[in-house]
Amino acid sequence: MSWAADFWNKLTDGFTRAEGLDTQPWLLLPVAAAAVILSIPAQTWRWFGLFVTFVHELGHAFAALTAGHRITGIELRFDHSGQMRSLGRTRFGAVWAGFWGYPVPALTGLALLWAATTGWASAVLSAGVLVLVAALVFIRNLQGAAIALGCAAVAVLLLWFVPPSGTAYVTAALGIALLVGAVRDWLNLLSVHTRRRSALQSSDAWILAQRSSVPSAVWLVLFAAVIAACASAAVWLLIPGMLPVN
Repeated sequence: MSWAADFWNKLTDGFTRAEGLDTQPWLLLPVAAAAVILSIPAQTWRWFGLFVTFVHELGHAFAALTAGHRITGIELRFDHSGQMRSLGRTRFGAVWAGFWGYPVPALTGLALLWAATTGWASAVLSAGVLVLVAALVFIRNLQGAAIALGCAAVAVLLLWFVPPSGTAYVTAALGIALLVGAVRDWLNLLSVHTRRRSALQSSDAWILAQRSSVPSAVWLVLFAAVIAACASAAVWLLIPGMLPVN
């Protein structure tokens, strides 16, 4: 079982600080290109969007736990939809958990960029493997199991095969792609409220409106505000490499 020992060593070795991301423009360009390839074309979004959905549902789940709820299951589907179920007694807990779906991919993307620029990229990859593997316990449907196993497998492969010198760049690309994915998902949600109202009952904003009596439009704006704040912070993290040197 030497492979298991090797894997454990790689996992634990990741929780050390290393060289941060070099934010020179000529190095950021391929990172941004990789992020765009993952998150923009329909062919790749079909697969990467499943990961964004998984992060979305984990956001609901983590928020529910912080509100004292008990997670009863997570469902994921190949059409990029999902559902998190939890048990709790307070309306605030339900609203709190319901809010942190769309913003969490953006927050996760920002965290990945922060880790990449500060030298903690390997630690984030190691932590990501643990989170994704632990999340398998809560999956309650076959499509969800396939998606969750696929995401966990990719995380393990990145941890195993990406050399230390490339970890920051891979982490940064994933972070940017998650930020783009958060924007893309919010635009899709907006289209549900403006052009595809037959799907309105599946909208987190609509569900929150029913639970809180706060209009859906307010929740849409709040989602957008958090995503925009994360995107702005991400730009500031990368600005040192974008500024000209005198």
